[in-house]
Amino acid sequence: MSLKEEMQSHLLNDILPFWMHRTIDRKYGGFIGRIDGQDRIHENADKGAILNARILWTFSATYNHFHEPKYLDIANRAFNYLFDHFIDKKHGGVYWMLDYLGNPSVSKKQIYAQAFAIYGFSAYYKATKNELALKAAIDLFHLIENHAFDNNKNGYFEAFDRQWKLLEDLRLSEKDINEKKTLNTHLHILEAYMMLFQIWKDAKLEHQLKNLIALFLDRFVNERSGFHLFFDEDWNSKSSLISFGHDIEGSWLLQEAAEILSDKTLIQQTKNNAIYMTDAVIKSGIAEDGGLIYEMEPNMDTDTDKHWWPQAEAIVGFVNAWQNTSDTKYLQKANEVWEFTKNRIIDQKNGEWWFRVNNNGQPYLHEDKVGPWKCPYHNGRACLEIIKRL
Repeated sequence: MSLKEEMQSHLLNDILPFWMHRTIDRKYGGFIGRIDGQDRIHENADKGAILNARILWTFSATYNHFHEPKYLDIANRAFNYLFDHFIDKKHGGVYWMLDYLGNPSVSKKQIYAQAFAIYGFSAYYKATKNELALKAAIDLFHLIENHAFDNNKNGYFEAFDRQWKLLEDLRLSEKDINEKKTLNTHLHILEAYMMLFQIWKDAKLEHQLKNLIALFLDRFVNERSGFHLFFDEDWNSKSSLISFGHDIEGSWLLQEAAEILSDKTLIQQTKNNAIYMTDAVIKSGIAEDGGLIYEMEPNMDTDTDKHWWPQAEAIVGFVNAWQNTSDTKYLQKANEVWEFTKNRIIDQKNGEWWFRVNNNGQPYLHEDKVGPWKCPYHNGRACLEIIKRL
């Protein structure tokens, strides 16, 4: 089979059925908060905003492509749970985490999570024309712009408490540097805004989306490698770490945002950037086994583990570079990463993708199959992108 045929089959016969049949929480509502690497269900695990918003996006986007009612059924469940439980009815925005009963357990307003909620609600509105979803997405857009946008120095701040006061600890996770502006959050605001713009042609939204693309090209792109990851409030770079997954993901997302805006100048700039960044990833990030390594600190040890999501993003990024150049070396790299993914990342026995594997291709069994960060979004989206692009 071709790359497209294999990834379509994997999406429809493996990824989506796992989430449809293994993750429904029939006891407490919504979806199971955690299934570990040994496929044990943790029914009392907390439920994360990122997981639930990404489930909503994945099944909405799949329905938008295939128009199969069974995918809309899951999207409806995801929408109802996200809308009914995660939205803060008093102060606005979505909570970071709920307990298994659906009550807020971490009430902070991480902008990363607001962005993913916009992403999910927008895709769901596209599928259903449900006005509640559109209003929820627009409300979140205004909350981000009113509270998180830096009117003085540009960009977006990271995290707020329930009442929208800027937090001292802004980190998405313990491994992150505690800085006010990050590549990761800006990348997913960009993604959310370009999804929202497809259903809501608002002038301010269009302006801010253009501003984000320009900000990426001006501030985030590192002339020596990929993206700068962490900045202080004044745009001083605070890290030299290279995240290959974010580099290749950002390469094609920036271009897609420019294409959605139909801005010829930005399209050309982002195409050039995509080729440059893809070449940098191929040069330094691809291991001998064909997988994409996680990250590298120049002049220090390289983290040679292969996490699940960078493999998905690499396949899309390499196909995008091939489409930009017609150079078959990029298509070959996409196929090589897919072969590595099939052989090492996909759990062929019990389904879904391992969270990460070591340099010998052995999975870390203590990592989640389903969890606050482990979801059907990266791998599901990669399959949908390849189906559409090829």
